[in-house]
Amino acid sequence: MKSSSYIFLLFVLIFSSFIAKEKEKATNIPFEKIIIQANRDSIVAYAKKYLGTPYVYASSDPKKGFDCSGFVSYVFKNYGVALPRSSGEYKNIGTKLNPEEFKVGDILVFYGYKNNNIIGHLGIICEANGMQSKFIHASSGKAQCVTITSLDTEHYTKRFYKCIDVLSK
Repeated sequence: MKSSSYIFLLFVLIFSSFIAKEKEKATNIPFEKIIIQANRDSIVAYAKKYLGTPYVYASSDPKKGFDCSGFVSYVFKNYGVALPRSSGEYKNIGTKLNPEEFKVGDILVFYGYKNNNIIGHLGIICEANGMQSKFIHASSGKAQCVTITSLDTEHYTKRFYKCIDVLSK
């Protein structure tokens, strides 16, 4: 990452911290919860920088392209969250959420499109609204790039396995 990106990220974190402390004073919502939301919003903003990046199987290199798990692991790694590199490894990690608990920054886990017994796709929620949420992902489908899709499309609804929170303690 370029030094200007680090400076910008540092600015965002400092500014988010200041805003969070002010919000805590005004709303009595604990500072830590506000920071987690700021981090969730920052994760999604960072992920959106890669919209249009080509889909490339088995890649986590933004200069070449991403596959779904490469994209998810790359985005979260930027925030110090180590996640598996293979979508199949998401079957048993994270805290499983009910649709009314979905939040921006949570990870959607899907079965493969050819086999409903194995995990085959991942995405990051960028607009939380239960089973009508939108998610950003590296699509090997028509888009062939990092794109935003609605969870309520038939293709993804029928493949939905779970939504997980990997950020909350």
